[in-house]
Amino acid sequence: METGIRLIDIYLTPWLLKIGLALLIFVIGKWIVDQVGKVLLRVMQKSDFDHALVKFVSHLCYGFLMIAVVLVSVQTLGVNISSLLALLGAAGLAVGLALQGSLSNFAAGVMIIVFRPFRSGDTITIGSNSGMVDEIGIFSTKLNTPDNQRIFVPNSTIISGIIINATTLPTRRIDLLLHLGGDDNLLTAKQIIAQVLATEPRILSQPAPAIGVEKLGAASIEVFVRPWVNTTDYAPVKADLQERLKLALEQAGIFIPGRPAPVYLQTPPPKV
Repeated sequence: METGIRLIDIYLTPWLLKIGLALLIFVIGKWIVDQVGKVLLRVMQKSDFDHALVKFVSHLCYGFLMIAVVLVSVQTLGVNISSLLALLGAAGLAVGLALQGSLSNFAAGVMIIVFRPFRSGDTITIGSNSGMVDEIGIFSTKLNTPDNQRIFVPNSTIISGIIINATTLPTRRIDLLLHLGGDDNLLTAKQIIAQVLATEPRILSQPAPAIGVEKLGAASIEVFVRPWVNTTDYAPVKADLQERLKLALEQAGIFIPGRPAPVYLQTPPPKV
């Protein structure tokens, strides 16, 4: 009985103390990391950092600090950190080879943060995906579409492709193309278009709106209308102009011709 108690005192008790100390260090360390993360988040938000950059940096710092807490906890158990780091390095190499796509997404996320092709709140197009940037994550970027869907785009896809940022510049040009009938009075149509543009207060005076003939066809005339607006007014002004121009031209007797309906000829079946 005494031998068993001595064995417990010699082997089990020290290990229980080490495990308890390691758990205590982990719990306290995690609490400290959480507090540091909250302080860092508040400081970055007060410093007017970009919303997407704040989340990316906070997640990255949290991950590195938690790794440090885990290593200190493991060292408390008597594990050789040098050997553990060497083992983790070898395992990391194997995992890295298996997860090359994830690592490339992480590297691409760092490049996005460094070069800043877009910011949180920008409306961008990446390939066939368009939406407003909500968050730049470690591995993917979140976009919110106008119809309230969320798209997760891998960061490597963003860096390796063409990025169209529709909101990074303060002004944009609206490009409209009107198809008028070949018999309509071109000068009258241009005067009506100019009057509609002049009565729209959201259109900028500089650069001045451009109105001209894009193409002359056998039965139609293509007229381009190119006013400039503030980027935030682009979509509503474009929609309003299309409606107002159509109504104004129709009131003056100038009708925008529609596409003719296709006509199909069918050979009647032979008589029996």
